[in-house]
Amino acid sequence: MIFVTLEHILTHISFSIILIVIMIYLMNFLIYEIEGLRSSPEKGMIATFLSITGFLVIRWISSGHFPLSNLYESLIFLSWSFSIIHMIPYLGNHKNNLSTITAPSAIFTQGFATSGLSTEMHQPAILVPALQSQWLMMHVSMMLLSYAALLCGSLLSVALIVITFQKNINFLSLKKKKSFFFGEMESLNEKGSVFQKTSFLSFQNFYKYQFIQHLDYWSYRVISLGFTFLTIGILSGAVWANEAWGSYWNWDPKETWAFITWTIFAIYLHTRTNPKLKDQGTNSAFVASIGFLLIWICYFGINLLGIGFHSYGSFQLISN
Repeated sequence: MIFVTLEHILTHISFSIILIVIMIYLMNFLIYEIEGLRSSPEKGMIATFLSITGFLVIRWISSGHFPLSNLYESLIFLSWSFSIIHMIPYLGNHKNNLSTITAPSAIFTQGFATSGLSTEMHQPAILVPALQSQWLMMHVSMMLLSYAALLCGSLLSVALIVITFQKNINFLSLKKKKSFFFGEMESLNEKGSVFQKTSFLSFQNFYKYQFIQHLDYWSYRVISLGFTFLTIGILSGAVWANEAWGSYWNWDPKETWAFITWTIFAIYLHTRTNPKLKDQGTNSAFVASIGFLLIWICYFGINLLGIGFHSYGSFQLISN
């Protein structure tokens, strides 16, 4: 009973903090920036991370296994992953360029987990035999971390496409104040070289070019991180499959769509590293936007159908 009460308290605390963070972002963008609240959103996301971490630890202790046995726990873990992605820029002493993506994503996933699912799914589930393995933590956590990173990177790519083809955005006004999306617009290159490059591009506004460069910069790095997690998750899942079913790969629907998702983001990375393709504007962003849809198919779609070896993931138990 104590564990259940603590779980409820921590989930409500984390949800409330994220909501306040989003309200502060909106207030700074739509009204004016309050100097005293400049660092509040970042502190709020750290507090959210700690609250969800506390929930996962308590859930782990009370259930006796890593808390990824059903859709509710996986969504909470996904929200926790978004909070980790949010703090990535600080590792390199960068301004936080991901807050507009990570904060709403975290509140959406956690809100759906706590309000959109039945209360029966909030209860810890007994693991089916196939899930009673030490590979559960490795495989499922890597897959969900990859989903979080790839979703964030893909959303940045979608924003890049929208901004590229939007002609009515006043980027000069965005330059004069803090941008809601990416803090102060900072030059990624020396101005001279940038102006030389812009003469060959279709962007008529220098600050629009800078903004798109920021989107491209962070989408590439976050997707690269997510692709690494996805690769580790698929490989660990193959080892687990061999342990549980006697075969590394069975072309199960879940496995197939995970492989399709991996292939799409491999193509994205190829377009970014190929000298003949990397300068073709939004090509890679369009590939990433396709990957955004594939992630949701892989995460939700296959589990809802309840087919294949992962049928125990059908809205009751989820394996990856």
